[in-house]
Amino acid sequence: MVYLGVGLGGMLGSLLRYLVSISTSDFLNNGFPMGTLIANYAGSLFLGWFTARIIARRKLNPVLSATIGTGLTGSFTTFSTFSLETLVMIENGSIGMAIFYVLLSAIGGLLHAAAGYKLGAGSVRGPGK
Repeated sequence: MVYLGVGLGGMLGSLLRYLVSISTSDFLNNGFPMGTLIANYAGSLFLGWFTARIIARRKLNPVLSATIGTGLTGSFTTFSTFSLETLVMIENGSIGMAIFYVLLSAIGGLLHAAAGYKLGAGSVRGPGK
């Protein structure tokens, strides 16, 4: 049952990732892979939150946890596209932009995952709380 859930989640996540790609390509097509960065940041934030709020507190069936965490989020975020885009930048001579993209992706992804985890754990409180 877990395999089916991960597969279905993966199908949905890949479709959502494609929607992000096509919706950002028209207005952000300046040579920098902003669509991938947006998807990876959103996925990192969500997975951090989901892990702290749902998985760590065992508030969801393990099949659904794997469906959402591994299937949906794993296919929505995209290390392979990030890697290929970085390689293309290097091959095109945009080494500085490639290094910037790698650093922005790694540091930003970690910060988004940490922020999501803190939000999910309830350690970030709004004003007056």
